[in-house]
This record gives sequence, structure tokens and C-alpha cells, in this order.
Amino acid sequence: MIKYIHMGSLGRPHGISGEIVLDWYGVSPFSSVMTFWLVVRDSEPRPIHIERARRHNGHLLITIEGITNRDQASALRGARLCCLRSDLPEPDEGEAYISDLLGADVFLPNGTRLGRFSHLVQGACVWSIIDDDGREILFPAEESFITALDAPGKRIVIDPPQGLLELYR
Repeated sequence: MIKYIHMGSLGRPHGISGEIVLDWYGVSPFSSVMTFWLVVRDSEPRPIHIERARRHNGHLLITIEGITNRDQASALRGARLCCLRSDLPEPDEGEAYISDLLGADVFLPNGTRLGRFSHLVQGACVWSIIDDDGREILFPAEESFITALDAPGKRIVIDPPQGLLELYR
């Protein structure tokens, strides 16, 4: 099982005092009470303290302890904000964390294998599925199109909207 869960990515600085735009991937609301770990490029995760979080023009802005200016904030652009898997609640029946589904085989309702779940498209609730020919299929990951999730078995069954797969064939 994965130890760290990627919850969001740091974007551009906001202003001159070290605030940073955060692309938050979690379904649940952001909580600055939680312990977060920062991964900059391929570095080892390091614990950080988020001093402040606020909404501004549809974006989530955060202030990280020790980051006090635009240059420091800019150096963190693209860093991953993670939390320990053990700090999160277990998913409910029929739910799973995206990190547990990465690499899962994706099937259609009739049992046909469509491909492998590669990654979540940043900033959108869209899955990238790579078929056996290496082509990418972008799938709108809405609950109504996902019929089964089996994280331990690395198996997903989807029923894509009519006409979606034809766009890729």
C-alpha cells in the first residue's frame, strides 16, 4: 500500500508575501489541521505546517510556515502536497483512493478490457486510460459512469458515455 497520498499540487505564487495557489485534489474540504508532507521534485517527503488557507477568486491559497516571499513560493511550484495514508479514513464500500487505483485494469460492462488507469489529469476529474496500443483515452470520472471499483484487485469497470470511445478509435 502507498504510504503517502498526493492531495494537491502547488501552483504559482500569489502576491509577494509567500502565498501559493494550491490545486486541491481531495474530495473532502481542505483542512490545515492535518499534517502535510511536501515533495519537491524527487526529494524525500518533508513535513510542513500550513499557517493559513483561504479562498480567493475560485482558488485555494495557502501560506506555508517559513515561506515568506514570492521567490521562495516560486521555488515550490509543481511540488506535491501529500498526507500519510494512515491519517486518512478507510474508504467506504464502493469507494477507493485514486492512488490505490493507479495501474488498475479498466473494463467495460461486457468484460472487454479497455486499458490501464494511468493517472488523473491535473485540475480535472478526468482519468487517463492507456489502451493496449498505447493510446490515451480521457474518461470523465463521474460516479454515474463508474460501475465497479476493486482497489485490492486492481480492477475498474466503467460504462462511458455514448460515443466517447468512438472518438478514440
